[in-house]
Amino acid sequence: MQNRRIGKFEVSTIGLGCMPLSGMPPSRAHMLDKRDQAIATIHTALDAGITFLDTADIYSPTWNSMGHNEILVAEALRSWSGSDAAKKSVVVATKAGITRAPGADWFGISGRNASEHYLYRAVEASAGRLGTSKIQLWQHHRLDPSFTFEDQFSNVMKLKDHGYVESIGLSNVNLSQLNRAVKIGGTPEEGGIVSVQNEYSPRYRRGEDVRQRCEELGIAFLPWSPLGGIDNGEKLAAGNYGKFDQVAKKHNISVYALTIAWHLTTSGVTIPIPGATRRESILDTIRGSEIRLTSDDLQDIQDSLPALADIHPELIDVSEL
Repeated sequence: MQNRRIGKFEVSTIGLGCMPLSGMPPSRAHMLDKRDQAIATIHTALDAGITFLDTADIYSPTWNSMGHNEILVAEALRSWSGSDAAKKSVVVATKAGITRAPGADWFGISGRNASEHYLYRAVEASAGRLGTSKIQLWQHHRLDPSFTFEDQFSNVMKLKDHGYVESIGLSNVNLSQLNRAVKIGGTPEEGGIVSVQNEYSPRYRRGEDVRQRCEELGIAFLPWSPLGGIDNGEKLAAGNYGKFDQVAKKHNISVYALTIAWHLTTSGVTIPIPGATRRESILDTIRGSEIRLTSDDLQDIQDSLPALADIHPELIDVSEL
């Protein structure tokens, strides 16, 4: 598998989104009783050459089990049969900034906290759960509307001085917010923002301007739900989001592998992070990294893409903060 860059790190062209392995969203709750399967899925990804794992402290089935997914990822990496050198080549990214009130379930994830104290404690806790003295890539998960953008982003950048974070990324931001963050913190070459993790897929393509800006600045673009979301796979396969199914048949691959190829072909800084709960799923999507789409393929897909979905309400303009 070829590599792409996230700041100073070289990682595989696709990563593994680990959230579903902790029973999220509710349609994946059965994974809570299949810990061995979850770890085997991560091992399969690592064996196949994936060197980028994505997690977050909020990826937990209950309000009082924060860090569930981080602990799972750390256990899988420790127990993997790869060499010490291979383990050191794996980059684990985590996120923080979303809070859960006591008793809140998956649907109750609505709190935000970007205070300096909260973020310091969050990265310390994440580092402990991941079993590392320094988090390779930490991304601010969601903006906190109770702070100005300047104040909260200043708190984010202080995490590097705090000592627990090696590089900083953003998640769920619009173009205005990304530009403001780069102005304050700098580009990857300046030791600033190295990644943006936004939703992006055939189903949801709001934020194309963010992806293009990442290309201009050399910032890694990490689309979450790159196949359209955990519960939308059948719609992708049915052709609801363009001719992905038809082009996939041409290349004798699944529509999911074809979609990964589309991500990689249309952007040189994109590193999709599909979620998976089965070995077969991750191996199938990896095939997409081996496919080179032709200009005709891309034109067929582009001409058939549906109109853009409504923008996420969370992607508010920076002027509102």
